[in-house]
Amino acid sequence: MAIDETPEITARIAAAETRIFKAVFPNTTNHYDTLFGGTALQLMDEVAFITATRFSRKRMVTVSSDKINFTKSIPAGTIIELVGRVEHVGNTSIRIAVEIYVEEMYSMERHQAIHGSFTFVALDEDKKPIRIL
Repeated sequence: MAIDETPEITARIAAAETRIFKAVFPNTTNHYDTLFGGTALQLMDEVAFITATRFSRKRMVTVSSDKINFTKSIPAGTIIELVGRVEHVGNTSIRIAVEIYVEEMYSMERHQAIHGSFTFVALDEDKKPIRIL
């Protein structure tokens, strides 16, 4: 954290954690019957945006995505959970870590498939960077 982590900030970080579940249907898969990488990135950016907005309660825009690791393929017919967590808070920017877990529909098997981070900047009405806190 670039900021001093007070109990209030710690509570805001915990409250901003975002979890979304999706089913992987054939219309989101490629010719290998696995989730398109671009679709995964879109979902990750959306979860990161929601997490950043829930923490800051300001207008946020994505400025970068950093080191997205696709460690396991995500087959059609599975359930995915996207988890967004505040990783770093600066003056005008915030970095959000996003993980995608894949679950088999009819078993208890679950594993991490993708992880990466996204950086957002808070903007005012004139689209100029402003302080997050």
